[in-house]
Amino acid sequence: MIVRFLHIAAIGALVASAGYAYSIKYDTIYLSEQVAKLKAQVQREKDAIAVLRAEWQLLTRPDRVQALAATHLDLQPLSVRQIVRLQDVPERKPEVDAIGRKLEDLGLAAPTATPGAADADARTPSTPSR
Repeated sequence: MIVRFLHIAAIGALVASAGYAYSIKYDTIYLSEQVAKLKAQVQREKDAIAVLRAEWQLLTRPDRVQALAATHLDLQPLSVRQIVRLQDVPERKPEVDAIGRKLEDLGLAAPTATPGAADADARTPSTPSR
């Protein structure tokens, strides 16, 4: 009776291990198909990038840009009088806060305390400083 039970258990374990092996096999096949699809997609993207780079090089050719500039822009040749030394360029004026200056002129620039803040400061005990 025990031998028969052991035979049945062994056959059951064999069937279970075969089922597990087949499931691993099909999972592996599925994942390898996914890898192949991703490799193909990566290659398509690389090809698209190569096409875009070629188009960019075509569009930014100096002779093409020069022809477009001559056609669409009203550019004049650079004259010698337009070139100056760095010392001849005036320094930038400091930025002025016009609204802040007006508030200062009106006497409104000083910080103000809210009415409740003074009462709250008086109620909170001060902590000792370290």
